[in-house]
Amino acid sequence: MQILKITARWFYGCCLLMAVSFGAIAQEREAYLIQPGDVLEIMVWKEEGLMREVLVRPDGGISFPLAGDIVAQGKSIEQIEQELEARLDAYISEPVVIVAAKQLLGYKIYVVGKVNQPGEFIINSPVDVMQALSKAGGMTPFASVNSIQILRRDPDGNQRAIRFHYGDVEDGDDLEQNIILQAGDVVVVP
Repeated sequence: MQILKITARWFYGCCLLMAVSFGAIAQEREAYLIQPGDVLEIMVWKEEGLMREVLVRPDGGISFPLAGDIVAQGKSIEQIEQELEARLDAYISEPVVIVAAKQLLGYKIYVVGKVNQPGEFIINSPVDVMQALSKAGGMTPFASVNSIQILRRDPDGNQRAIRFHYGDVEDGDDLEQNIILQAGDVVVVP
């Protein structure tokens, strides 16, 4: 039965991914953790009435028939599939749930200040500070390159500033400060 379940998951997962709109983003399942604003396509094998497109709410949750509310934020697609299967098991015999990322819009970073193209950037793979500055078109001639800060909020809403000295990283020194940005980080270039 387990082989049938794996085969069904693979087959219907492939079909669902092909059916996803042109703007869909293919991601490795473990490489991306779901964020508010993402759009997921959820399908239960052999249950036509249980195919939905769901938006991850600002509180990080999703709602699905028979399963109720589920916290999706910070979980992988595979973890969401497993939780839905566990919840649907009370109503459907050995449910096979396929979750696909239709639009990954929740992983946003912001670059502000003296850069050529400040703004909000939707990122679909891990990005470090130097890459974010590049996405923003680089810095203007008047930027204070050694006073850059990354503003980051913890889960409790407390904000902290992380210093970034562009000159050190540019010279190949102190590379550990070229950190991977998290969703919601703000790079401030004074």
